[in-house]
This record gives sequence, C-alpha cells and structure tokens, in this order.
Amino acid sequence: MHPAPSVIFFTVFSGIGFGLLTFLGLGFPAVTGFTAFAFFAIAFLAAVGGLISSTFHLGHPERALKAFTQWRSSWLSREGWCAVIALITMGLYGLGLVFFDQRWTLLGLVGSVFSVLTVFTTSMIYTQLKTIPRWNSPLTPVMFLSFSLAGGALLSGQVTWALLLLSIAAVVQVLLWAQGDGALAGSGTTLATATGLGPRGSVKAFEPPHTGTNYLLREFAFTVGRKHSQKLRLISIGLMAGLPIVLLLLPFSHIFAALAVASHVAGVLASRWLFFAEAEHVVGLYYGKR
Repeated sequence: MHPAPSVIFFTVFSGIGFGLLTFLGLGFPAVTGFTAFAFFAIAFLAAVGGLISSTFHLGHPERALKAFTQWRSSWLSREGWCAVIALITMGLYGLGLVFFDQRWTLLGLVGSVFSVLTVFTTSMIYTQLKTIPRWNSPLTPVMFLSFSLAGGALLSGQVTWALLLLSIAAVVQVLLWAQGDGALAGSGTTLATATGLGPRGSVKAFEPPHTGTNYLLREFAFTVGRKHSQKLRLISIGLMAGLPIVLLLLPFSHIFAALAVASHVAGVLASRWLFFAEAEHVVGLYYGKR
C-alpha cells in the first residue's frame, strides 16, 4: 500500500503517546506537580497529535465524527471510543497529580487499560484485512503493542522495562517480517483464484487493465525493491532497538536518554513506513504487480 505520511505519523506517535500514558497511569514515574505536567504534556501531544494527523488521510475529514456511530462492527469506531475514554480518564488523573498532589489510583488504572486498548484497536484495523495477508496475522497487534509499550517505557524513564520491551519489540518485528514475506504465497491467492478462472487452466494477464495509472495502482500496488527493503529493515531494527539498548546500558546521562528516544522514534518511523510499503494487497494480482 502507498505509505501515506499522515497514517505513518498517526500510528507511530499515537502509539508512543498512549504507551507513555499507560506507564503514567500505573504510577511510573511517581511524579507530581510541574514534573507530572511535563510528562503528561508530552504524552498528550504525541497521542492527540497522532490522532489528528490521521484525519488528513480521510477523503472527508469533516465526517470523522460519524465513525463513532459504528462501534458494533468497526475497529476504527472502537479505536475512537477507546481513545476518547483514555484521554478523558488520563486527563482527570493528571489533573489530580499536577494540581492537587493526589494519585487517584483507580482512574490511573482505567486510563492505562484504555490506553492499551486504543493501540490494540488501532492494530486490528489492519489485522482484520484478509486482502493483505502480510497484515492478517496475530503478530500484527503484538507488534503494535510491543512498540507502544517500549516507547512508553523509554519516555517514562523505566530503564529495566525499556530494555526488556525493546528486545521483545525487535524479536516480534523480525518474526513478523519473516512470516509476512511468505504470507501472500501461503494464502493461496493467485491470479487464477482472483479471477475465478483457475478451473479452466493456466491463467495469465494478456495485457494490463489500464493504459495509465488509477486509484487502485496508486494506493494498493506500491512496490519496494527487495535490496532496499532489507537495508531499511536493518536500519529500522538498529535505530528502534539496537542503539537505544546500548545507550541505556551506559552510565545514565540526559544526553544519552534523549538520543535513545530520538533513535527509537526514527527506527519506528522506518519500520512503520515498511509496514505500509511492503503490504501486498491482492488487488495487485489484476495488474501483474504480485
């Protein structure tokens, strides 16, 4: 699929923001007053900024509110509800910490749960798509959640958790890549099954359906070279997990901590670009792109 910047920023920064809110709701770090305000400001800027950026990919952003009415069947609608509940709950929880020096534990726990659920529902928007076998895997929500919690641990200064979660995120990402590389072939979907002409014999395209480009080719038939993909994978893992882990193992320094966060965000952006760029939508079979 075409890796739209707005969707990449949405999935990356909202994931990191809600990951940080998860740790704050659990009391990590145990801060109050202006320090708490700083942590909550970062979390809300990332989470809300990511959610707002997602509306730029909509054909009619002014209709975004209608998504809330389809919560029974739509993961997008469920994501919206979970995000609103998480932000309101964590906003009230943060209010107690910043202005009243009070830790309303129940609110924090509820906010943490809905922060995690927000990331999960976001992941399910992609996981449910059988038309993209690479995404249609139980590892997809695990990847989203591990990335979110790793970023949250890193931003909240929880070094032990960050080391563990960064390692888990790296392993899950490698497993997802390995599984995804054979997902389309393993799904059994071919030009023969796509056209329904398989029983009549070997099926191949005589000529392209169009002489020029169209919406489907622009949005769903994006291709990335294998060599380019492999290089980006190495860069992504190195920046997302490798360098941050090394920096966290060094004697503590605010500079090292800032570099670890910057490196992690850059790595996650590269990983998420690949997530969309390598998606093999079955519609590409009609155009000889698969």
